[in-house]
Amino acid sequence: MAFHSVFLIFLAGLAFFSEAVPQDSSDSKHPLVVKILDSVRGSPAPNVPVKLYKAAADGSWELLNSKQINENGELRELTTKEQFVTGMYKIELDTASYWKKLGLNPFHQHADVVFTANDAGYRHYSIATLLSPFSYSTTAVVSEPVE
Repeated sequence: MAFHSVFLIFLAGLAFFSEAVPQDSSDSKHPLVVKILDSVRGSPAPNVPVKLYKAAADGSWELLNSKQINENGELRELTTKEQFVTGMYKIELDTASYWKKLGLNPFHQHADVVFTANDAGYRHYSIATLLSPFSYSTTAVVSEPVE
Protein backbone atom coordinates (compact mmCIF):
# COMPACT_ATOMS: atom_id res chain seq x y z
CA MET A 1 0.00 0.00 0.00
CA ALA A 2 2.83 2.40 0.86
CA PHE A 3 4.35 1.71 -2.57
CA HIS A 4 1.11 2.72 -4.24
CA SER A 5 1.01 5.99 -2.29
CA VAL A 6 4.58 6.83 -3.26
CA PHE A 7 3.86 5.82 -6.85
CA LEU A 8 0.82 8.12 -6.98
CA ILE A 9 2.87 11.00 -5.57
CA PHE A 10 5.52 10.26 -8.19
CA LEU A 11 2.92 10.33 -10.99
CA ALA A 12 1.52 13.60 -9.65
CA GLY A 13 5.05 14.99 -9.59
CA LEU A 14 5.60 13.93 -13.19
CA ALA A 15 2.45 15.70 -14.25
CA PHE A 16 3.60 18.81 -12.37
CA PHE A 17 7.15 18.68 -13.70
CA SER A 18 6.72 17.57 -17.28
CA GLU A 19 5.39 20.66 -18.97
CA ALA A 20 6.86 21.10 -22.44
CA VAL A 21 8.66 24.37 -23.06
CA PRO A 22 7.37 26.32 -26.07
CA GLN A 23 10.14 27.64 -28.29
CA ASP A 24 9.11 31.27 -27.84
CA SER A 25 8.70 31.15 -24.03
CA SER A 26 11.06 32.87 -21.62
CA ASP A 27 12.24 29.41 -20.50
CA SER A 28 13.54 28.62 -23.98
CA LYS A 29 16.78 30.45 -23.06
CA HIS A 30 17.33 27.91 -20.26
CA PRO A 31 18.32 24.64 -21.94
CA LEU A 32 18.46 22.69 -18.67
CA VAL A 33 15.88 22.86 -15.88
CA VAL A 34 16.23 20.86 -12.65
CA LYS A 35 13.16 20.26 -10.47
CA ILE A 36 13.02 18.43 -7.14
CA LEU A 37 10.03 17.15 -5.18
CA ASP A 38 10.22 15.99 -1.53
CA SER A 39 8.12 12.81 -1.39
CA VAL A 40 7.97 12.86 2.42
CA ARG A 41 6.37 16.29 2.64
CA GLY A 42 4.67 16.15 -0.78
CA SER A 43 6.06 19.54 -1.76
CA PRO A 44 8.96 21.08 -3.69
CA ALA A 45 12.39 20.59 -2.11
CA PRO A 46 13.94 24.07 -1.77
CA ASN A 47 17.58 25.04 -1.25
CA VAL A 48 19.15 21.79 -2.46
CA PRO A 49 22.71 22.49 -3.65
CA VAL A 50 23.21 21.45 -7.29
CA LYS A 51 26.42 21.08 -9.30
CA LEU A 52 26.66 20.68 -13.06
CA TYR A 53 29.68 18.89 -14.54
CA LYS A 54 30.73 18.12 -18.13
CA ALA A 55 32.85 15.11 -19.02
CA ALA A 56 36.34 16.05 -20.22
CA ALA A 57 38.21 14.17 -22.95
CA ASP A 58 40.29 12.33 -20.32
CA GLY A 59 37.15 11.02 -18.55
CA SER A 60 37.32 13.42 -15.61
CA TRP A 61 34.46 15.77 -14.68
CA GLU A 62 34.82 19.53 -15.15
CA LEU A 63 32.65 21.64 -12.83
CA LEU A 64 30.61 24.11 -14.92
CA ASN A 65 28.35 25.66 -12.30
CA SER A 66 27.07 25.36 -8.75
CA LYS A 67 23.74 26.81 -7.55
CA GLN A 68 20.76 26.06 -5.30
CA ILE A 69 17.21 24.99 -6.06
CA ASN A 70 14.76 27.88 -5.48
CA GLU A 71 11.76 27.92 -3.10
CA ASN A 72 9.57 26.42 -5.85
CA GLY A 73 11.87 23.40 -6.16
CA GLU A 74 13.33 24.56 -9.49
CA LEU A 75 16.64 25.68 -10.94
CA ARG A 76 16.68 27.23 -14.41
CA GLU A 77 19.92 29.22 -14.53
CA LEU A 78 22.38 26.33 -14.34
CA THR A 79 23.74 26.78 -17.87
CA THR A 80 23.23 28.77 -21.05
CA LYS A 81 22.53 27.69 -24.61
CA GLU A 82 26.09 28.65 -25.57
CA GLN A 83 27.65 26.57 -22.77
CA PHE A 84 25.34 23.55 -23.15
CA VAL A 85 27.04 21.90 -26.13
CA THR A 86 26.98 18.25 -27.17
CA GLY A 87 28.53 16.03 -24.52
CA MET A 88 28.14 13.96 -21.38
CA TYR A 89 26.88 15.83 -18.31
CA LYS A 90 26.43 15.06 -14.63
CA ILE A 91 24.02 16.81 -12.27
CA GLU A 92 24.95 16.26 -8.62
CA LEU A 93 22.21 16.95 -6.06
CA ASP A 94 23.43 17.37 -2.47
CA THR A 95 20.54 15.45 -0.94
CA ALA A 96 22.28 14.81 2.40
CA SER A 97 22.43 18.50 3.31
CA TYR A 98 18.73 18.88 2.48
CA TRP A 99 17.62 15.99 4.72
CA LYS A 100 20.00 16.91 7.54
CA LYS A 101 18.47 20.42 7.67
CA LEU A 102 15.14 18.68 8.27
CA GLY A 103 16.63 16.61 11.10
CA LEU A 104 16.86 13.34 9.17
CA ASN A 105 19.85 11.09 8.56
CA PRO A 106 19.65 10.07 4.87
CA PHE A 107 21.11 6.99 3.22
CA HIS A 108 22.51 8.80 0.13
CA GLN A 109 25.02 11.62 0.34
CA HIS A 110 24.05 12.86 -3.11
CA ALA A 111 22.04 11.87 -6.15
CA ASP A 112 23.75 11.94 -9.54
CA VAL A 113 22.06 12.14 -12.92
CA VAL A 114 24.45 11.40 -15.79
CA PHE A 115 23.24 11.89 -19.37
CA THR A 116 24.28 12.70 -22.93
CA ALA A 117 22.94 16.00 -24.23
CA ASN A 118 22.35 17.42 -27.67
CA ASP A 119 23.74 14.43 -29.58
CA ALA A 120 20.89 14.68 -32.11
CA GLY A 121 20.57 18.47 -32.26
CA TYR A 122 19.99 21.20 -29.68
CA ARG A 123 17.26 20.27 -27.17
CA HIS A 124 15.72 21.49 -23.91
CA TYR A 125 16.05 19.16 -20.91
CA SER A 126 13.88 19.12 -17.81
CA ILE A 127 15.25 16.77 -15.14
CA ALA A 128 12.77 15.96 -12.36
CA THR A 129 13.81 14.17 -9.17
CA LEU A 130 11.60 12.69 -6.48
CA LEU A 131 13.46 12.51 -3.14
CA SER A 132 13.03 10.56 0.05
CA PRO A 133 15.67 10.04 2.77
CA PHE A 134 16.41 6.51 1.52
CA SER A 135 15.73 6.66 -2.22
CA TYR A 136 15.41 8.89 -5.22
CA SER A 137 13.94 8.60 -8.68
CA THR A 138 14.59 10.75 -11.71
CA THR A 139 12.91 11.31 -15.02
CA ALA A 140 13.68 13.55 -17.97
CA VAL A 141 11.51 15.44 -20.39
CA VAL A 142 13.49 16.20 -23.54
CA SER A 143 12.22 18.43 -26.33
CA GLU A 144 12.45 17.68 -30.00
CA PRO A 145 15.55 19.24 -31.60
CA VAL A 146 15.23 23.02 -32.02
CA GLU A 147 17.29 25.56 -33.90
